Amino acid sequence: MKWGIEPMARKLLVIEDEPTLSRLISYNLSQDGYEVVLEEHGTGGYERARREAFDLILLDLMLPGMSGIEILEKLRGSGVKTPIVILTAKNAEEDIVLGLKLGADDYITKPFGVSEMLARVGAVIRRTSGEETEYAVPAASESKISLGALTIYPDKYEVTLGQQAINLRPKEFEVLLYLARKPGVVMTRDDLMNAVWGFDYIGGQRTVDVHVSSLRKKLELDPGSVHIDSIRGVGYKLVVAQAKVDSRPSL
Repeated sequence: MKWGIEPMARKLLVIEDEPTLSRLISYNLSQDGYEVVLEEHGTGGYERARREAFDLILLDLMLPGMSGIEILEKLRGSGVKTPIVILTAKNAEEDIVLGLKLGADDYITKPFGVSEMLARVGAVIRRTSGEETEYAVPAASESKISLGALTIYPDKYEVTLGQQAINLRPKEFEVLLYLARKPGVVMTRDDLMNAVWGFDYIGGQRTVDVHVSSLRKKLELDPGSVHIDSIRGVGYKLVVAQAKVDSRPSL
């Protein structure tokens, strides 16, 4: 054990072109112990996010040069998995839904309070850094789950439907895995929110709906084998034509 060595500060990238807001965000994050890098131009922010390692990116959607949506899409498309929290105008639901579909981890609507911002940033970092693993990380002894034509490999974050690989984003995978562990059982939105995003997640249940909607489209390759049903006012369940769980027993 090493003594007298302080843990390294989390490094955050803030891409925001409004100077007053940018300085306010930077000041409060710094006061909370983060190392903050600021970028005010979309293109510059994208290049910085692509070439440097950050623990989290706060990304405004309205930026000069390259929009936040473009940055998000290009980063995820090129394999950058840095957690991203988007900043968007109040009531801009279409932007929020699109951002989540493209791989954003959370969102904050303007105007927002300092406490909310710090809470959301902290929650996302804890979830994505592995500090919250009770639900999202599968047991080491679980090699695969087979449900009809659907096969899930929890330790590899891989899914196949029939013989075809299904490309899922991390949170989509975790939603599917949670439903697949209890096929045919209705899971409430709160169940899914707590299991996948954590108990301290303060985003709305719309996040769950967006991810389930995206999952459904990706499972349409073989809807007769497996699909996700909505139970109005309650939640969702995974329906399998011939449900059969094939998982390695625990030692």
